[in-house]
Amino acid sequence: MDYQALAQLLFPDVTMTPEELEARFPARQLPEGAVVTRMAPSPTGFVHLGNLVQGLTSERMAHQSGGVLFLRVEDTDAKREVPGAVEVLIETLKHYGISFDEGATMDGDNGIYGPYRQRQRADIYHVYAKKLVSEGKAYPCFCTEEELAAMREQQEANKENTGYYGKYAIWRDRSLEEIQAQLDAGNPWVLRFRSTGSIENQFKFDDLVKGKLTITENDVDHVLLKSDGIPTYHFAHAVDDHLMRTTHVVRGDEWLSTLPFHIQLFQALGFKLPKYVHIGPLMKMDGTSKRKLSKRKDPELALTYYKAEGFPVAAVYEYIMTMLNSNFEDWRRANPDAPVDSFKFSAKKLNPAGSLFDYAKLVDVSKNVISRMDAGQVYTLLTQWAQEFDPAFGKLLADNPDYASRILAIGRGGKKPRKDLAVWKDAKPYMGFFYDEYLEEPQFDPAFSPSVVADVLNRFLDSFDISDDANTWFDKVKAITTDIGFTTDMKAFKADPAAFPGTVADVSTFIRLAVTGKTNSPDLYTVMQILGKDRTVARIRAALSRLN
Repeated sequence: MDYQALAQLLFPDVTMTPEELEARFPARQLPEGAVVTRMAPSPTGFVHLGNLVQGLTSERMAHQSGGVLFLRVEDTDAKREVPGAVEVLIETLKHYGISFDEGATMDGDNGIYGPYRQRQRADIYHVYAKKLVSEGKAYPCFCTEEELAAMREQQEANKENTGYYGKYAIWRDRSLEEIQAQLDAGNPWVLRFRSTGSIENQFKFDDLVKGKLTITENDVDHVLLKSDGIPTYHFAHAVDDHLMRTTHVVRGDEWLSTLPFHIQLFQALGFKLPKYVHIGPLMKMDGTSKRKLSKRKDPELALTYYKAEGFPVAAVYEYIMTMLNSNFEDWRRANPDAPVDSFKFSAKKLNPAGSLFDYAKLVDVSKNVISRMDAGQVYTLLTQWAQEFDPAFGKLLADNPDYASRILAIGRGGKKPRKDLAVWKDAKPYMGFFYDEYLEEPQFDPAFSPSVVADVLNRFLDSFDISDDANTWFDKVKAITTDIGFTTDMKAFKADPAAFPGTVADVSTFIRLAVTGKTNSPDLYTVMQILGKDRTVARIRAALSRLN
């Protein structure tokens, strides 16, 4: 076989050479040890937590080494592409703080190693396809779908491995004349890799997460170019990762089965193999057993879920770090105020078996993250979330930023800040009573007669002075308690509850319910200071009118 003639026959219009492409995409000038990696998702319209886990792993490896993270859109499978999915992908990753140095953007491409969308790189792949054919490492296959299906049925009946290999690779050694006849007839063809492997042979491979693996050689002549000239993932990623000078490939371990072929392909192309980081699946407990997170069963797999629920990006980020590196939590306890990107992330600490997703732990992490924010940060993020997911509440927040910020400042700062909020969805139930629109009618304990409650509220109004400090204010509450025959001695009450009709806690609850509509709220004195005298008095009088 004259492979040069075959290459010219299949790719007559390809005049560019691999050497020209090497010059067009030169080696990157980066510090020694710098990692160049990428996110390379398919635009299927579903951006999931696994994408973010891989993205943050890639981002940390790149940026803490002084390297580069780029976004490449792997859109070679047109059947699976969802219109607008690229834009959704870019916006979602941007929301979650994945900072790309180059790659696909909403407006096109940013960087000299593009195009960063694979369907725009067909001419590049054809250069290397022609090279492989000219070296006898690839060949055209004219098998029809019916022939391939019959081949598979025969292999299954014979209990053989399925695939295009060995005696089933019927176009591997056809003559130039046979190929010319098929082309003259206008029959479609795919380009297949000519495998030199054998399943009888094994070799060792070192993965940065899985460690030393024993790999069986690939013997299948996989498709490199489909009949429309668009490459398969396998071929495209090899060419792209080489020309974009990728040093590390981070991907899910479902790709491990393709590793033998990928290693072969890099070798055949004469490319240096990048280092591989195969991440285990995200798992969750289902009863007493573990299973993979499922798109169908688990809403928490979709990244849109976290945004809608109101988890801050920083909380999701930190939670993922706890899943990826077991020493992150100890680091965070020792460095409560340090920026998260000062943590020394290590791919070697990834769990080879995959990470266990724990919703309760995510909530706990989120409470801690929000508690460390100042009131201004909380106001900004909460308002942004509410304007998208609860517009009426968002408008109230936006209409009076100072008022909302004073509310959100309650209990913030200090060594033990309040942890009332785990997600932004919690905010309205927590602080809604500050707005008359969300104030609930108080439901007083029926164990106390309405006349007793009314007496307390009237006495409180008589003594109420908005200028009192907290101690003076509470002294007045205690005085009311004593005057109506209740006790301020909680120890005595616990020792003999029947001796007292009520306590100072009950008196405080009557006032709290009248002012907030709730039995639990932030510090009542602070609440009244924020509401102001007129609104506080108005609410107590409204409660009294309902008691009469």
